[in-house]
Amino acid sequence: MKIKMPAQAAKVIQTLEQHGFEAYIVGGCVRDSILGRTPGDWDITTSASPQEVKEIFDHTVDTGIEHGTVTVLMNHEPYEVTTYRVDGKYEDHRRPNEVHFTKSLREDLLRRDFTINAMAYNDADGLVDIFGGMEDLKKGVIRCVGDATARFSEDALRILRGIRFAAQLGFEIDDEARMAMKELAPTLRKISAE
Repeated sequence: MKIKMPAQAAKVIQTLEQHGFEAYIVGGCVRDSILGRTPGDWDITTSASPQEVKEIFDHTVDTGIEHGTVTVLMNHEPYEVTTYRVDGKYEDHRRPNEVHFTKSLREDLLRRDFTINAMAYNDADGLVDIFGGMEDLKKGVIRCVGDATARFSEDALRILRGIRFAAQLGFEIDDEARMAMKELAPTLRKISAE
């Protein structure tokens, strides 16, 4: 499978690889590309630390550096580049108290919400789909990565995201995710109105 990404996104990945790091487009842009939809943005995940990303590229913005995200500007186009990470404990049902950077793409994908958002791609390795996201896209199913109750307990906003994806894509929410959504619906009071 070949995903056609913007030349600037490919250049960010190539530049990181030339400096000895792994890099992939990840998440929604991979999902949307497979579905034949036009991605709204092209997020990149990498084994490079935020500081290493800043050293490699001339034009960067510290977007969410405490969570590993640096925006790289390529020809005035922004690309969020986030270091592979493992999230710490979630105590507010929204954000992890801390993150730990890792060198493992698998660990980074494991922290993501749904299988259809936990796929990565670069031209050299092709599609990296550890959790069955491609199969779920074919079946039209929204399924959590790992335990659904754990995913929604970490971040209550994922409940709304799951419902939104189901509505936008015309997909079904799998039984485990649907039951966890119902059980944890009261935690939605803890997210911001926005």
